[in-house]
Amino acid sequence: MIKTIDFIENFDFYFPDYVSNTEPWDIVNDLDTILLQKIKQLSSDYRIEGNIAIHKNAIIEQGVTLKGTVIISEDVYIGAHAYLRGPILLGKSVKIGPGSEIKQSFISDNSAVAHFNYIGNSLIGQNINFEAGSICANHYNERKIKNISVIYKDKIINTHSDKFGSLLGDNSRVGANAVLSPGTILEKNTIVKRLQLIEQLAGE
Repeated sequence: MIKTIDFIENFDFYFPDYVSNTEPWDIVNDLDTILLQKIKQLSSDYRIEGNIAIHKNAIIEQGVTLKGTVIISEDVYIGAHAYLRGPILLGKSVKIGPGSEIKQSFISDNSAVAHFNYIGNSLIGQNINFEAGSICANHYNERKIKNISVIYKDKIINTHSDKFGSLLGDNSRVGANAVLSPGTILEKNTIVKRLQLIEQLAGE
């Protein structure tokens, strides 16, 4: 089993019931149910309308689209015309740049997504920086068989899911226009160079 807390140090703060017994992709797949329960427990510091909860200190610029279940924590900044397709949980002081798209993901504290980025079906650690145009892909468009497997400690693990992006450990850096292919697992403090393609499994 891959323990997400080994990659994201404060994972237990946000997901105390999922620290030791749930694979990362199962957390992503169950994220809507998890966040709907979390919304019920939020303090009065959040403005809650339906399935969307926004901390009073968060800054959301003009033209931002929020769909589905979304929790935006304190001191989050979301730039103009960003597109968030829930379920999404943004931790404290996360920055989402203009024109970026986030889908069905958790992004932990103090991480920054520059502009014109895409992050899909992913778990993103603390203090991570995505430069402009970098991508966490979540689906094998080019394959006949869409099922995603991951490599961890030289073992191939089947996620039994057609959509899973990345598990990215704390303090990592992703350069401009880099692509993390579906099923990417990266340890803490990983550096992905500009224009680099991370392809952990050969495909059809």
